[in-house]
Amino acid sequence: MLPIYDQKSRIKLLIVVLALIIGAVTVVYTNLLVSRLAEREQQQIDRYARTQRFLIGTEQEDATTDFLRTEIIQENSNIPVILADGDGNIVDSRNITVPSGLNETRRQAFLHGQLEEMKAQHPPIVIKISSNQRNYIYYKDSLILTQLRTYPLVQLGVIASLAVIAYLVFSTSRRAEQNRVWVGLAKETAHQLGTPLSSMLAWVDYMRSSERFAGEEVVEELDKDVKRLQIITERFSNIGSVPVLKDENIREVAERAIDYLKVRVSRKVVFKVESLLDPDTTAKVNVPLLEWVIENICKNAVDAMDGRGSITLIIRHGGRSNKQIALDITDTGKGIPKSKFETVFQPGYTTKKRGWGLGLALAKRIIENYHKGRLYVRWSEVGKGTTFRVLLNG
Repeated sequence: MLPIYDQKSRIKLLIVVLALIIGAVTVVYTNLLVSRLAEREQQQIDRYARTQRFLIGTEQEDATTDFLRTEIIQENSNIPVILADGDGNIVDSRNITVPSGLNETRRQAFLHGQLEEMKAQHPPIVIKISSNQRNYIYYKDSLILTQLRTYPLVQLGVIASLAVIAYLVFSTSRRAEQNRVWVGLAKETAHQLGTPLSSMLAWVDYMRSSERFAGEEVVEELDKDVKRLQIITERFSNIGSVPVLKDENIREVAERAIDYLKVRVSRKVVFKVESLLDPDTTAKVNVPLLEWVIENICKNAVDAMDGRGSITLIIRHGGRSNKQIALDITDTGKGIPKSKFETVFQPGYTTKKRGWGLGLALAKRIIENYHKGRLYVRWSEVGKGTTFRVLLNG
């Protein structure tokens, strides 16, 4: 059975769906609670207003008025209320926490600020005292109702944070598994190459010492290829290990990689290396790994041109400062659609009938993970060609 993080599309969709369901249920249920609490507070204020009308309209004090003051007026212990006259003067207030230490002027200013908030939130309730005199009851939502209104936003934020954390954990686990697969594959490849390579080295030594092959050019060419296999084996062995980066002449490294390719691809492909920098310019690189990157990009370019065209490697300053060195590798091949600029670096992506689609994926890992640089498609146009840019630290 595949690890759960290999089902990346389904897991991502599941996380999103669960987050949306939880969020929707939370919003609906909380809105229902808010609606019921708001209705209850409105009823409480209406009772409060009717009681005030009754108390203002009666002149006698008895058990009924005492009951109303105790059970109705005092019952409101949550809803902020201000009683004001027709001129806007504050007669009384309830359930408003006034900051301590205020003098009477600042206290009245604070209460008038609360009054303006209440006017903006609810229409006032009119209390008729006489034919030409009226008081007004202003009120606003209680603290618990206000908090309950904002609760869905807070919970949605928490849900979104948990979804992001789950996604990051999933992505990290998946990347860790991929890295282990890469390293294991590379180490096993290096191990498998070791035995036949040792045998080939012995055969080259035998041919050199034999008079039968004296002066044969094939022996020297075979020796070059065997040495190349040794370099490739070393490259695979370095995957998963921390490579040693040294200051190397970047033009010499590029030319050496191109020279090796020239005699091993179609003669109808024209290679060119140019440098816009000082001939002694260096960059911190691991030579075997950087040569591997250049080879992989150029081999993909040769395939994209069907073995006919030109490949130009230009060395220049890159990035936002002159501290970075850019290797721009341009071909005259089929080009890449903009929608595929990132996809081409994914393991397994290939347009060829043969091959595993690992070349550019390996190249990107080598540059970004080991050299702390960047590898990306700088320019491409379908039918005209492509430029890959390698950014290195100077």
